[in-house]
Amino acid sequence: MYPKLHDSYRKRQQGIGLPVALFVITVLALIVVALTDLEESSGISFGLDINSMRAFYAAESGAQVALAEVFPAGGTVGSCSSISPTVISFTASGLNGCQATVGCSVATDSGISYFSLQSTGSCGSGVDTAERVIVVRARQ
Repeated sequence: MYPKLHDSYRKRQQGIGLPVALFVITVLALIVVALTDLEESSGISFGLDINSMRAFYAAESGAQVALAEVFPAGGTVGSCSSISPTVISFTASGLNGCQATVGCSVATDSGISYFSLQSTGSCGSGVDTAERVIVVRARQ
């Protein structure tokens, strides 16, 4: 009698391994796909952060170039006519491929000239393009 009971118990247990194995493989595949997607989006975000930082420094450098033209080392104050609008392309290793577009405007109040320099730095191309704008105000 015992062997018959054992055989019927064994027949009820057949086939349970395959559904469990398929379930485990499916869950593991979904985890791998989710981790891959997370890693890809993290890499894209990191690239955009780098281009954004480079664009900020390109805009900062463009503003410094414009300030040097408005306030030259000789002490005489220049004008905005030589600046507006100027495109500066950078070839240095950190800003290679970046450019800054610099504009200048001047306002006078009570005999004092106020220069407003706007520099727009851009780096990257296509989807990875980053742009930063800096406005510098200086007075005579």
